[in-house]
Amino acid sequence: MSTIQEEIKKRILVLDGAMGTMIQQYKFTEEDYRGEKFKDFHISVKGNNDMLSITQPKAIKEIHAKYLEAGADIIETNTFSGTTIAMADYEMEEFVYELNYESAKIAKEIANEFTIKNPLKPRFVAGSIGPTNRTASMSPDVNDPGFRAVTFDNLRVAYKQQAEALIDGGVDVLLVETVFDTLNAKAALFAIEEIKVEQGIDIPIMLSGTITDASGRTLSGQTAEAFLISVSHIPLLTVGFNCALGASQLTPHIEVLAQKSDLRISAHPNAGLPNAFGEYDETPQQMASQIKEYLDKNIINIIGGCCGTTPAHIKAITDLVANYQPRQVRKNS
Repeated sequence: MSTIQEEIKKRILVLDGAMGTMIQQYKFTEEDYRGEKFKDFHISVKGNNDMLSITQPKAIKEIHAKYLEAGADIIETNTFSGTTIAMADYEMEEFVYELNYESAKIAKEIANEFTIKNPLKPRFVAGSIGPTNRTASMSPDVNDPGFRAVTFDNLRVAYKQQAEALIDGGVDVLLVETVFDTLNAKAALFAIEEIKVEQGIDIPIMLSGTITDASGRTLSGQTAEAFLISVSHIPLLTVGFNCALGASQLTPHIEVLAQKSDLRISAHPNAGLPNAFGEYDETPQQMASQIKEYLDKNIINIIGGCCGTTPAHIKAITDLVANYQPRQVRKNS
């Protein structure tokens, strides 16, 4: 079977859309979240979407299948909050390996089914590694600027456990995504490099930051170019941005990466900006028409959707990119 490194040279690859948006449609109750395994768990677990890979695997597989049917080349594992640091909110740290492993296994099974159906369009699984709910660069306490809620080493250990489980579960690529603090991302990248050395493997890495507002900076204060420079020592399959902004607002920041980097570029923007109720109104056609600018400017290699996007959005994007060539890099990376 062709690898993701080979396929990305041939065409623009489509990443899937939002997992959370799709999970909401199931309207799961507390009982549904608990399933059989956690039926007597001592605190509420409703809202812990990552655990649904253990308690509602059929639903997670259905969501992946819908994105693959829409044309996605890459599906993300249901593991955005799958670290001991993030799972501490639910006191579920001990289940972190299992939830990552099971999430990867579910995604890989359905991806393989679609690849077998159409070997000319192989499907890949990206192990989703989110930013955690803590930041290593800044203090959460305005009265104590020197205080840190987490250390680099805490993050490294947590990310390493997550990445090992995702690799064991069969992912094709690791996606360090929604990076709002580059120091957190560096801990994840450091952990992955450790695994690569220890296991003698060379799993590709996608890295995706997030520009949090109109200032054009990440939450920890970096511009797109500064973000790029500070991670350029790591061998990456792609670098890009996701979340926080819609496709049109993200354009200038993607352009900076494309102009300044010899890496391949990814983007998975939101379906516009949230409305007063926190919902996303941008239709698949509206989103695709904005993404067309990326394609016309030839600045993209992987494109998908983040918050508010559905299989309909991914279908519109898939139909659009079929007519375009991927961005070429200056060196054979």
